[in-house]
Amino acid sequence: MVTDYDEIYRETKHALGPPTQVFVDFFRLFKRKSAAILDIGCGQGRDALFIARLGHHVTAVDFAPAGVDDLVKDALSEGLSIDGVVADIRNYELPSTFDVIVIDRTLHMLAEAERITVLKRLIKHVTREGFVLIADEKSNIEGFNAVFDQSDFQWTRVLKRRGYLFVQKAA
Repeated sequence: MVTDYDEIYRETKHALGPPTQVFVDFFRLFKRKSAAILDIGCGQGRDALFIARLGHHVTAVDFAPAGVDDLVKDALSEGLSIDGVVADIRNYELPSTFDVIVIDRTLHMLAEAERITVLKRLIKHVTREGFVLIADEKSNIEGFNAVFDQSDFQWTRVLKRRGYLFVQKAA
């Protein structure tokens, strides 16, 4: 059964709760100022809003219009620098490069071949010394690791534990 997130977001404000703690911990230690962040599968913005409150510019992408609408309204009311985009990540054309790409429990919703294709495309848009932060099903992490190992760029594992993979692109 496929989850209808648009319906969930229409019915419940902040339906997915607070920001993911491992991302909160990362950004509390992240030293760059006014970084360009891409939040893939942003929903109603639980991660994007927190990150923008720290002074970063966030491009937040989700398939569910109701989620992006809630995110944009919250960002406007707080004066946050967030661009909300309704798009399918399988064919979303990234507008630029990013210092950090956040992918919070999104890729597992795609078939394996699609999730690998999407990740390969996304990581081409990370700046030098930029990061990719992934929270996903534990069973998918090794496949994501393989994408970074086969990349044209060198990546350092910053965090790899059950359901999480954080990597940094070499200079």
